[in-house]
Order: sequence, then C-alpha cells, then structure tokens
Amino acid sequence: MNIHEHQAKDLFKEYNIPVSNGSVAFSKKEIEQSVKEVPGPIWVVKAQIHAGGRGKGGGVKVVSSSDEAINSAENMFGMNLITPQTGKKGKIVNRVYIENGSDIEKELYLSCLVDRATSKIAFIVSKMGGMDIEAVAKDTPNEITTVIIEPSSGVVDTDVEKMNKALDLDENLSKQFSDLVKNLYRFFVEKDASLLEINPLIITKDQKLLCLDAKVNFDDNSLFRHPEIEELRDPNEEDQHEKE
Repeated sequence: MNIHEHQAKDLFKEYNIPVSNGSVAFSKKEIEQSVKEVPGPIWVVKAQIHAGGRGKGGGVKVVSSSDEAINSAENMFGMNLITPQTGKKGKIVNRVYIENGSDIEKELYLSCLVDRATSKIAFIVSKMGGMDIEAVAKDTPNEITTVIIEPSSGVVDTDVEKMNKALDLDENLSKQFSDLVKNLYRFFVEKDASLLEINPLIITKDQKLLCLDAKVNFDDNSLFRHPEIEELRDPNEEDQHEKE
C-alpha cells in the first residue's frame, strides 16, 4: 500500500525524523488557510499523487510569496499530472501540499527496503541525490552503497560508518545521520514498511539534515496490524491505477 508524501512526513515526525513544516489542502477552499500555516519566506507547492517525477510534469512549484503559493496550488487542483511514472494517462491531483522552502547546500539519496537476495533490510545511499537513482545505478554504480542490516542486532555503529563514509559526512552531520538512520530503521520495522525512499535527503546551509521528499510503501499482508496506516489509504489513487 502506498501513501502520499504529506502522510509519510506526518509519520516521520512521530519518529523524530526531520522534515519541513507543511500543510495539506484537500480542496481549493482550504488552500488559503494551508498557505497561512506555512511561514515562508519561500513556499514549495507540491501536487500529491502516488508517483514520482512530479516536478518534471509541473507538479512542484517554488514561489516567494503567499499569493503565488495560493495561485500555484489552485492551478494544480484537478490537473491531470503526467510524470515519467504515471504513464501517458497521468493522474488527477486531488490534494496539494504546501511546505517551507529550504536553503539547500547538498542533495543526497537514502532509501531502505527489503533486500530480496538476503531477505534482510538494506539501506542504500548515494551522494547523487535528487537524480533518478535507476539512472545512477546504470551509469555510475560506484556512486551507490548498499548496507545490509542484521536483524538480530539492528543498525549498529559500523553500519552507520559505512554510510557516513559513502556520503562523506563531517562529524556534526555524522551524528545527525546516525540518529536519522536508526529512527528510520525503527519506523520501517515497527510499521511493517516495504520501501522507504528519501530523494533528496538534503544538507541545509546551516548544516542540518532534512528529508525534502518522502516515499513510503507498506506490506499489504501486515496492514491488519496497523489500522492507523490503513486509514491513510487513498481510494482515488487506487481507482485511477485500476483504470490505467
């Protein structure tokens, strides 16, 4: 089961995983209030659909005034958003997320999934954040590092050190990253996730780690244990998928 970015970020907050301040609008009437809840001075307006590559289809706008944020959100509502992952039919935007903009110094890639070869949870990291990770894997595989986590011990310092080295993080960022990875692992296990992807994970200019995007999938077979996750299901997205 997939969920929207804004839902994933709300769940992240429960696990002390750093995300930007944001507000979601479920109708055009809610847009103005959602924009007011985000202080700015930069607003990022994001169409919420179950597909990546939204920026390429006009589903992500960065603006510098609340009026522009309202206008961008109103234009996104009801649009048929076509991205590399939606196919030619696209998907209708039924909700819009508005969040604070960030001063980005560097973009990284971080994901967590169940490794099929070992049946263990694995973290994948790369300094090539913000890019199509499949293209990075194909063109520059040496830029990707995979770390398999032993279930009996969970994330240990040596696991974090391998990822730190791959991302070339300094001491301050290494401490933040260690906390982030351990919290993500706890989230992944406790919520029975099947995939977690943060692309990009950014380093801000004031040297903070922040999950700028969030994609999370859950194991359908485990949803009976998680009514709080089942409640996040978006029938509109699933109906659209079935029609394609």
